[in-house]
Amino acid sequence: MNAPADSTASGATGPSGVPGAPAPGGVQAGPAGRTEPGYVAAPGYPADPTELIRELEAQERRLVLRGFTHDDAWHLGSLLVELARLREAPVAVDIRRGVQQLFHCALERATADNDVWLERKCRVVERYAESSFLVGARFRAKGTTFEASSRLDPDRYAAHGGAFPINVAGVGVVGVIAVSGLPQADDHALVVEALERFMQGGRNVVGA
Repeated sequence: MNAPADSTASGATGPSGVPGAPAPGGVQAGPAGRTEPGYVAAPGYPADPTELIRELEAQERRLVLRGFTHDDAWHLGSLLVELARLREAPVAVDIRRGVQQLFHCALERATADNDVWLERKCRVVERYAESSFLVGARFRAKGTTFEASSRLDPDRYAAHGGAFPINVAGVGVVGVIAVSGLPQADDHALVVEALERFMQGGRNVVGA
């Protein structure tokens, strides 16, 4: 069965001109006139999948913490919620370490469907140890899609942007921070902005 449509998916319904909104027929236009299911060309991100991959990899190399505690999860989650509230974003937020959920919040207009998308995107990070946006971009760069080529159940795994690895120096990926409710590139950008602000505040920053 095909994965349900969701505002986090690049094929989600939405007004024309909104980052991540689909072209007619639910398929987004790719570079050089190509149309690829799930292709994202949002403001602030390269249109070419290979360039996008380089940028996303650089983010993950940069956003590394020296530790991650329950208290850190509360502060990071609260920061992310405040950023979403300022933009009146109808999102759900989730932070987990291993199998334990440390933070969860649903803002106004978020629904239970967003929680399902959080689960599906987090499973991708847990399996690949990379952001869900990056995993999807890697498949698109090969001329295919995650749904077509990953051999994973699309009802359980979604390589749509919005879930990002919590990476601890000298340890590796210990958890996931995720957002659902916006077009996938915007979900991803919101998580990255929260991590950057969290690190600028000096909490568990490598080298701080």
